[in-house]
Amino acid sequence: MKSDLKSLDELSRREFVASAAKACLGVGLLPMAGSYVHTPAQALQPGTRPAKARHLIYLYMSYGMSHMDTFAPNTDADKESYQGPVSPIPTSADGVFLSENLPETAKHMHNAAIIRTMMTSQGAHMQGTYLMHTSYQMRGTISHPTFGSWIAKMSGPINSTIPMNIAINGRIGSSGFLESKYGPVPIGNPNAGLANSKAADYLDQTRFDGRLAMAQKMNASFLGTYDKKQVRAYTDLYNDAVKLMRSEDLKAFDVASEPDAMKDLYGRSAFGQGCLLARRLVENKVRYIEVNRGGWDTHSNNFESVANNCADLDKGLSALLLDLEMRGLLQDTMVVLVSEFGRTPRINGGNGRDHWPYGFSAFLAGGGVKGGTVYGKMDKVGRNPVEGKFVDPASLNATIGYNMGLPLNDVQYSPSGRPFKVAHDGEPLLDVLNT
Repeated sequence: MKSDLKSLDELSRREFVASAAKACLGVGLLPMAGSYVHTPAQALQPGTRPAKARHLIYLYMSYGMSHMDTFAPNTDADKESYQGPVSPIPTSADGVFLSENLPETAKHMHNAAIIRTMMTSQGAHMQGTYLMHTSYQMRGTISHPTFGSWIAKMSGPINSTIPMNIAINGRIGSSGFLESKYGPVPIGNPNAGLANSKAADYLDQTRFDGRLAMAQKMNASFLGTYDKKQVRAYTDLYNDAVKLMRSEDLKAFDVASEPDAMKDLYGRSAFGQGCLLARRLVENKVRYIEVNRGGWDTHSNNFESVANNCADLDKGLSALLLDLEMRGLLQDTMVVLVSEFGRTPRINGGNGRDHWPYGFSAFLAGGGVKGGTVYGKMDKVGRNPVEGKFVDPASLNATIGYNMGLPLNDVQYSPSGRPFKVAHDGEPLLDVLNT
């Protein structure tokens, strides 16, 4: 019970970043509205296991990555109408082939698994992205937590100073009906570090401490009258704000301190530097880091666009896997790459591929993942599985959650009393895990 209460009262990391900008601190961000959560006991439920991975790096390919030109080349398909000019290449795993667009990633397939029969019920970008991140379909009456928010809620912090859930190159979703402290802290530019995390230059230590004391004095009466969790969070906010601002952990966000050779290894793009920042955050015990990369909406000129995108993706992903492995971090870190849906196997009249919610791919690597594994195979035209079964977003999230030891059967309640679980009704795909 004590641990539950401690977890419930822990200061919102997200609110720190979003709200520490109160004029008292001289920082400058507007506060985020609080959220509500029903908090049942967080006991492990049947079907979970000890975590094989303590951290998750989630690489999200926005706008529908073409699976046939990346992680699922279809060697049985007609090249002119379906596969196109992209050829498969061997990898470090016997019998596993990737697209020629991913030569460096191919060297790491012995540590990775691919699900080639992903399926979603959503064929539009916004709805597909929402489903992939939450395991639930978009509804106008409720906002569901992102998967990163669930991880932050259920796993808790390893490093109590630094945020648990960080989104790089664009934030997708929110904490939903969970408390806002579990939502993603946005890093718009990985080279810029954690924005608005330092006091303004015109505030020396004496003035800074004076403003904090004045704020506490002015708020004392209100806090005494409304002694509620959401209100107490604003008082605790300032304590944790100062704690992080004065902590050595703030250096985790400083990609600029990396050697030039390391920056070059990852690539100087926003995605490459985002992957480098993700490694630094794992080193500092952050639970969940998402790195977003868009540009995959290839309705026309698909093959040239995908090749250009993959040059960036291949460099950043392969560097991340190599760097994590060399530092001994890969065994505790799960790396997942996925998109909201795939692209049509048939090439359209504009030499492109359209939206395709059936038979696309997810890439998994690192701690707990059964390396050198491919799950599922599609038929010659990419419409139906000839090996394996369709795997929906909820089941992918259940697989990740199972690998991270999350209580998949634990129920959280929205303010209206509706029950929800971390991966909805998804079932873990044990074929791609070391069980």
